[in-house]
Amino acid sequence: MASYDNDQQNFWNVPPTQGALSSNQDFNFEMPDQFGQELNFQTFDAATTQQSNAPINYPQPNYPTNQATFFDPMQSYGQPDINQPKSYAGNEFEDEPPLLEELGINPQHILMKTLSVLNPFRTPQKEIFDDTDLAGPLVFCMAFGGFLLLSGKVTFSYIYGIGVLGCLAFYCLLTLMAASNVTLGAVISVLGYCLLPMVILSGINVLITIQGIIGTVLSCFCIIWCAVSASKLFVTALSMDHQQFLVAYPCALLYGVFALITIF
Repeated sequence: MASYDNDQQNFWNVPPTQGALSSNQDFNFEMPDQFGQELNFQTFDAATTQQSNAPINYPQPNYPTNQATFFDPMQSYGQPDINQPKSYAGNEFEDEPPLLEELGINPQHILMKTLSVLNPFRTPQKEIFDDTDLAGPLVFCMAFGGFLLLSGKVTFSYIYGIGVLGCLAFYCLLTLMAASNVTLGAVISVLGYCLLPMVILSGINVLITIQGIIGTVLSCFCIIWCAVSASKLFVTALSMDHQQFLVAYPCALLYGVFALITIF
C-alpha cells in the first residue's frame, strides 16, 4: 500500500509535457493577415468570348452528283412529272367492262327473249340464240317454285330434276335434227325462258284453284303457248325450215309435265 501511494503521488506530480495543453493556457482566435487580401480573378478577352459563342460549322458530306441526299427536304420522291403525258394501264376503272357484262348478264337480250316468249307470233332474231344467258331461266324457275310454294306445294326438286332431264333430251334431239352446231347452254336458255307461261299459270293458281274445267283450259292454253314459243326459237336459230311441228310436240310434252305439277 505504501508503494501504491508513492506511485500515485508521483503520477499527479508529473509536470505537463510539451505538446499537452495546460489548464491556464490561452487560445489565439485572431484572423490571419492574409485572409483579407483581394481575390484575383482571371480575365478573358471579348473577342475570344465572342468567337467561342459562334455556332460550330460541321463539314458537309460529299454525295455523288447524280444521287440526291436522303435528308434533302426539297427532293420529291415518287411524284410523276406533270409535263409528261399520262398513260393509263389496261386495268383502270375506266377501261373495265360493267359488272353485268363480266357476269355474262345482258339485260337487253333478256328483255328481247322475254318479249319473244310473250309474243309467239313474232319472228325472233337469230342472234338471241347465240347468247347462252342462264340468269333469266334461273329467275323463272325460282319464281315458278315460289308460286307453287305459296300454293302449299314444295316442288323445287321436281322442277330442277325434270328441267335437267328435259334439257338433256332436247339437246340430243336437236343435235340429230339440226344441221348446225347446237350447244347445251343455248338449249337450257331457250327452254328456261319459255317457262314464263307456266310461271303465270302458277301465279293464277295462288289466287284461284285450277282443278276444274277453267283450270284445264288455262293449262292447255299455257302448254301450247310454251311449245309454240320454244319451237319457233329453235327453228329460227338453227335454220330448221318446216320442222316447227316436229319440235313443238316434244316441247308440249315437257311443259305438260310442269302443268301437271301446277294443277295437282
